[in-house]
Amino acid sequence: MNLREKYKKEIAPALILRFGYKNIMAVPRLTKVVINAGVGRNAKDKAFIDGVASSLERISGQKPVLTKAKQSISAFKTRKGMVIGVAVTLRGQRMFDFVEKLVRITFPRIRDFRGISPRQVDRQGNLAVGFKEHLAFPEIKADEVGNIHGLQVCLTGTAKAYEQGLELFKLLGFPFKNE
Repeated sequence: MNLREKYKKEIAPALILRFGYKNIMAVPRLTKVVINAGVGRNAKDKAFIDGVASSLERISGQKPVLTKAKQSISAFKTRKGMVIGVAVTLRGQRMFDFVEKLVRITFPRIRDFRGISPRQVDRQGNLAVGFKEHLAFPEIKADEVGNIHGLQVCLTGTAKAYEQGLELFKLLGFPFKNE
């Protein structure tokens, strides 16, 4: 059973029991997953940006978008229109496939992983997880990588509060620490 079917058959009914929703459309669900990586001090290095973009494409299965600076900031040595990051937004079946891979394969592959802190869920019930290295993803082969970069995965849902979002992510299988 894939994650979408599991949500419909097990997770949504469990959330209805826990929070007492009257309408099935009020039950919290995932709407999108955004994977992004900033290029930082390598913003002028076209090869590095292309490497980050290709690794995000392999991780997500979708072509990434280059994010550009909205304004010039001399302290960061950025000019308006300069590429400062790479991002991918996943929705629908691709989103569910990515979340399933994240929970079942990627988290167990991280060295010294003790679980996600429940404080990473914000007040609106969204979750943001940062990775120091992109090598934990199964599509990336360690010997083929030229530059190691970090990335961030933001999971956005329809939860209205922290408790609802946290419960949704626990039922989806995210490994949270006991704090």
